[in-house]
Amino acid sequence: MKQRVVAIDGPAGAGKSSVAKRVAQALGYRYLDTGALYRALAWKAIKSGLRPQDASYIVDMTRETKVELQQHNGEQRVLVDGEDVTEAIRAPEVANLASPISAIPEVREILLDWQRDFARQGGTVAEGRDTGTVVFPNAGVKIFLTASLDERARRRHRELLERGINISLQQVKLDMEARDQRDSTRHIAPLRPAPDAVIIDTEHLSLDEVVEEVLKICRARFTNEAPPST
Repeated sequence: MKQRVVAIDGPAGAGKSSVAKRVAQALGYRYLDTGALYRALAWKAIKSGLRPQDASYIVDMTRETKVELQQHNGEQRVLVDGEDVTEAIRAPEVANLASPISAIPEVREILLDWQRDFARQGGTVAEGRDTGTVVFPNAGVKIFLTASLDERARRRHRELLERGINISLQQVKLDMEARDQRDSTRHIAPLRPAPDAVIIDTEHLSLDEVVEEVLKICRARFTNEAPPST
């Protein structure tokens, strides 16, 4: 049975977060940023002095950590053990550590249960890198957003500068290229479109255009189904 889940996947900078938030708002669904869960763990790992090779300690830390996604004034806030880390987890060093942490099988298994429990509570728009292939294989709608590395790097660079993070475009591109390589070649849940995903190249599309395209697909798939539970 298809789930009332819209799974939006794609590499960094393809527009997943912006599109997913808008789609969730339009549908009246809850928004699930799966990447925020891994970044939250990466933030705590850094605070705890852990490195990617400390896998067993990171698994223990994951079991003991409480990560919450809360909605405040239409925005999602991320809390780690009660501390709001929404802005802190967007730092480049946190994002870079999130990738190797996400490749630890035991960590993925723990968060997999969490994400599926989240979706059982009602209609969900989930964005990440394996939401359509692994987390929600029965999602009613699967979207894979993409764009060139240069365009994605420009978008992420602009976003970081707006947040007051001073970093060169070249460094953003190098970090993103390395992340793409890690995510697409890892053994566990590699980044790739689901066989039944609709692939949308966002390179020359505005945010409004991408959102409308996704909503058209959702309306076509969900038209004859009962409204989602709340």
